[in-house]
Amino acid sequence: MAEKGGSADRAPLSRQRILRAAVALADASGAEAFSMRRLAQELGVVPMALYKHVANKEELLDGMVDVIVGEIGRPVPGADWKSAVRQQILSARRVLLQHRWAARVIESRTGPTPAVLAYLDSVIGTFRDGGLSADLTHHVMHALGSRLLGFSQELFDTSRPAAPSGTEGEAAPGPAAAYPRVAEIAAAAAHDPDSTVGGGCDDQFEFEFALDLLLDGIERLHHRGWSSTDTGTGTDTGTGTGASSAR
Repeated sequence: MAEKGGSADRAPLSRQRILRAAVALADASGAEAFSMRRLAQELGVVPMALYKHVANKEELLDGMVDVIVGEIGRPVPGADWKSAVRQQILSARRVLLQHRWAARVIESRTGPTPAVLAYLDSVIGTFRDGGLSADLTHHVMHALGSRLLGFSQELFDTSRPAAPSGTEGEAAPGPAAAYPRVAEIAAAAAHDPDSTVGGGCDDQFEFEFALDLLLDGIERLHHRGWSSTDTGTGTDTGTGTGASSAR
């Protein structure tokens, strides 16, 4: 079906054009406001024209994830495995920050898309080419989890104001008194001069801190020749990271 009101120099409708337009629409309005009908309007076509290139909205979302993952840069050739993985993950984070909706869509997928599989295959290859065993690499991929794609799940959503501790006119114990250790850490973050504007944690710093902590630990295990069959009782496995805690 021809596009409505299309000019002679307008690019023909294709799967790639649809996916790019869908990503741009999600960037502008968020994934929640996204719909096939609205996408068709943006492209100047009737909704049925989209279904010649994508079977349904789920397939469209899979394709959008592949477009995003395809933007992740590859490490500098010749870099050691630790630097290369760090570069890839931080590149993934930069991409996810440009497409704020993408993390939630990635989490909603029932399985990895082709581009995600290719990306994970590349990261695994970096570990294996760096000398890490298949056993250690398997557990490393579990440990890194969603950080491989540039995001991590937090315990609480700190972007929203906290709920009031009591109703108006009703005395309620202050949260600092009830949970002193939580309050202590929250206060430290709120008064951090390097924190984000308005107080709170610096998300980028926290992400890199955890990433470097993991990579340093992985490097130590690699140098030790760690295996998931270690019992943690031998003289060369003194960290207590044994088979029972690794599986």
